[in-house]
Amino acid sequence: MIKFLDLNAQYLSIKSEVDSAIVAVIRDSAFIGGKYVKQFEEHFATYQQVKYCVGVGNGTDAMEIAIEALNLPEGGEIIVPANSFIASAEAVIRSGHKVIFCDVNKNDYTINLDDIKQRITQNTVAIMAVHLYGHPCEMKPLLEIAEKHNLKIIEDCAQAHGAEYKGNRVGAIGDIGCFSFYPGKNLGAYGDGGAIVTNDEALAMKCRMLANHGRTAKYDHKFVGRNSRLDALQAAILDVKLRYLDTWTEHRIMIADEYLKQLKVVADVILPVRHEWAKQVYHLFVIRHPNRDELQATLKAAGVQTGVHYPIALPKLEAFRCLGQSEESGFAWKSDRELLSLPIGEHMNAQDVQTITTLLVN
Repeated sequence: MIKFLDLNAQYLSIKSEVDSAIVAVIRDSAFIGGKYVKQFEEHFATYQQVKYCVGVGNGTDAMEIAIEALNLPEGGEIIVPANSFIASAEAVIRSGHKVIFCDVNKNDYTINLDDIKQRITQNTVAIMAVHLYGHPCEMKPLLEIAEKHNLKIIEDCAQAHGAEYKGNRVGAIGDIGCFSFYPGKNLGAYGDGGAIVTNDEALAMKCRMLANHGRTAKYDHKFVGRNSRLDALQAAILDVKLRYLDTWTEHRIMIADEYLKQLKVVADVILPVRHEWAKQVYHLFVIRHPNRDELQATLKAAGVQTGVHYPIALPKLEAFRCLGQSEESGFAWKSDRELLSLPIGEHMNAQDVQTITTLLVN
């Protein structure tokens, strides 16, 4: 079997360090806040080339808190790509704003700049830049659009730990960035976790207070917040894994390069593009094929695990049909029936890619 993801193998490769980190947190009874969370926040901020990092309960909370902290006009429209995980749009609606779905590029699956321009109205307040599958959005023209229309840029970095746009790590290129540490992410916890990053000190403090009952000191509540804190056990585990993230990322890129080299000869397989200005960290390696379901069944029968990200474009989900965009005909609205995620990760080698290529050719 070629697994889609092998978290147990990853754990075994760093077992002694992870176990020691867990024991240290329990020994110190430092479960909420404290030095282990602070240490990880500092290390992750340095890694992402950003001034401030605020650990929170999960990636969805990160986006909701970020949106609230930006103090956007009530009921404003936020443009969100139509191909993403539901949290990208869910956070907008749960924060009291309206989602406007936008198309994505055919080659890298990130938000389409030309379509954004068509979606902007006098009610638009922000753009959700989703660095999907680990490929960064094209940020410079996106920032120019935002400046022209006085919009905020929220970076959804849930799949893009360490990804770079023209040498700059994602997260603080826009106004604020949101990360998920769901176990399957390139940097994943052993449970839920998330983080918010920004170069704006006041914005970081607002996020920290929102995530901790509207306070900075015990019982000194400045406003009504919520409870969304990265717990110390997860922070300690993440701090260990962060040391290995670059090595794991380079291995993912190597596997992706093998896919790109070997699969280019396979008929009907449409490969993703990695732009020369991008460091694509390959959270997922996504191809398109007109007979996706049949292809997936063939791979499954041969012991190759795959995934589909995402089988239903967001505007077509029942949860969002009330927004009136389910019947549009953009690329993202049609390509959901062709997307297939092949296995990728540090558990794989070039021979695994050859095995998958052989199955696809035959």
